[in-house]
Amino acid sequence: MKSLAAILIFALFSMSTATAEEMPSSAPLFAATMSDMNDKPVDFARYRGKPLIVNFWARWCAPCRAEIPELSAIRKAHGGKLEVLGIGIEDNAAPVREFAKAYDMDYPVFIAREQGIPLMQALGNRKGGLPYTVVINGQGQVVQTRLGIMKKADLEAAAAAALKSK
Repeated sequence: MKSLAAILIFALFSMSTATAEEMPSSAPLFAATMSDMNDKPVDFARYRGKPLIVNFWARWCAPCRAEIPELSAIRKAHGGKLEVLGIGIEDNAAPVREFAKAYDMDYPVFIAREQGIPLMQALGNRKGGLPYTVVINGQGQVVQTRLGIMKKADLEAAAAAALKSK
């Protein structure tokens, strides 16, 4: 029974780990324009060349809310060398602004509107679930994706991958 469990765990891990050739392109992200929390358009090309942790979330998503403090902490820990971007699968800026204030989201937050699900899918999230995180290195390559909550150790590994130079 233990060996069966080990095989199942290995199989699940193998399915959720993508090789470099399977990683999606970051091009759809850098081609996107979304609104910030003040409803002003922001061209994501401005983030090209920077190590990024891009987190798709929604106000109604409990795991999304749980990882917000860790996302803030990882950004703070890397003092400007790494940027965290929050992309809310939301339609209106005002409730997102209130939510971001209540949850101390001290990183750039954007409102996806109708672009959210297609952008997540283009970045490798075929299921459309949340939270979804994409890690991009300074060369603009997607180096990691993750569907589901990321805890402190996960985010530290993601930051290391984003900051690693080729």
